[in-house]
Amino acid sequence: MLVSPVAIDSKLPGVGTTIFTVMSKLAADCGAINLSQGFPDFQADPSLFDATLRAMREGRNQYPPMAGMPELRAAIAGKVEVLYGARYDVEREITVTAGATQAIFTAIAAFVRSGDEVVVFEPVYDSYVPAIETVGGKAVFARLKFPDYRPDWDSVRALITGRTRMIIINSPHNPTGSLLCADDLAALAELTRDTGIVVSSFGKTYHITGWKVGYVLAPEALMAEFRKVHQFNVFTVNTPCQIGIADYMRDASRHLGLADFYRHKRDFFRAQLAGSRFELLPSRGTYFQLARYGAISDLPDHDFARWMTREAGVAVIPVSAFYHDGRDDRVVRFCFAKQEATLAAAGEKLRRV
Repeated sequence: MLVSPVAIDSKLPGVGTTIFTVMSKLAADCGAINLSQGFPDFQADPSLFDATLRAMREGRNQYPPMAGMPELRAAIAGKVEVLYGARYDVEREITVTAGATQAIFTAIAAFVRSGDEVVVFEPVYDSYVPAIETVGGKAVFARLKFPDYRPDWDSVRALITGRTRMIIINSPHNPTGSLLCADDLAALAELTRDTGIVVSSFGKTYHITGWKVGYVLAPEALMAEFRKVHQFNVFTVNTPCQIGIADYMRDASRHLGLADFYRHKRDFFRAQLAGSRFELLPSRGTYFQLARYGAISDLPDHDFARWMTREAGVAVIPVSAFYHDGRDDRVVRFCFAKQEATLAAAGEKLRRV
């Protein structure tokens, strides 16, 4: 075996395989019900597939514009105005991306310079900090208050310095399912007035996480800088899926009904756990449910998650994976974006734990 003479000085020496990959593989190996990784186990609306296939057959298979297909950007603008009352210029303020993770990385690469600080809220989704560190930035951690996972804005304010370049938030929050209320948004606006870039994705809205299509909204000056990076790390996103999604979005009920759709699944899943020893925390958004397990075990959450997968037959995510210092509140996360039959089968197993 030849040994390479090249010395690799890793930019991310502490990064290994994500907890989602680890737990999904363990679930597959053990034949467990996978409530760990956040993806649906049900199909999207067939009419979305029909619209995408129609675009392929019509020959819409070559490079789209770098910023995205005009019809999809127009559909995004219409959706955002109806839902949030915000207007964005289709040509200059909306860009289609290869999912939200790419969009977040591109935004960080476009604006964060070596030595800059970025405030993140932990428990923090695991792609944020590596992206910050890859471009030479430093993550600064604002801790959401347990057990309701609300921000402490005085603490956030104290973290902001002359080096602060960006604050990353996501609401509804992943991984906790908490939601910023009106007072939170007012406090955030006070800290970040006259700035703003928004990232979103169609994956969880239309149950197509594998398509990896998302978008960014930003004022023209910020978007111009975003696109400078976007055109060279992705350039553009596949044409037929963009056209298919744009056609599908003509019926606004398909996204306006999403909250009720997942509220029903949340309530169904919580009802399944009503007779269990898990203590359910509030779930105000996303499709995740957090639960304390102190009445069941005193194992650390990573060990408990592995035990759950192997012995109870249900895979979960240990929430300590989302803390930079491994803080462990003995809490695990379930994903309830599943068919009711899947949730019922999981509930039967969980009530026996």
